[in-house]
Amino acid sequence: MKLLHIDSSVLGALSVSRQVSAAIVERLSGATPGVEIIYRDLAATPLAHLSGAHLAAAQGAAADTALLPDLAAGQAVLEEFLAADIVVIGAPMYNFSIPTQLKSWIDRIAVAGKTFRYDASGVHQGLVGGKRVIIALSRGNF
Repeated sequence: MKLLHIDSSVLGALSVSRQVSAAIVERLSGATPGVEIIYRDLAATPLAHLSGAHLAAAQGAAADTALLPDLAAGQAVLEEFLAADIVVIGAPMYNFSIPTQLKSWIDRIAVAGKTFRYDASGVHQGLVGGKRVIIALSRGNF
């Protein structure tokens, strides 16, 4: 069993979403012998935002060599997501939304033909059913 643990808060040790996601992972791993945990800190190692060049490369256009490492990183996070049985996401709310780093990750895993598809009438259908996804959502005030 593989568990993918995603953190996205920029607050490090002060982050409530990180504390909650870590507690969830600890509980799940204690209850699941032999679980393999894959951890990704999106604040420490952010993915680039999608650009026209990213989307063109995804549609088969030749990619600029400067873009190749980023395309490989996007493929790696997609493969991590697809391989995971359980996904735990630490997601704080900033300015009424999720962190930009988490949005970039979502953009990399929301791939037509891999994680969803469109049916003949244009309605999207998920392709990765059976995953357990837990979102540790936090918000606060100053």
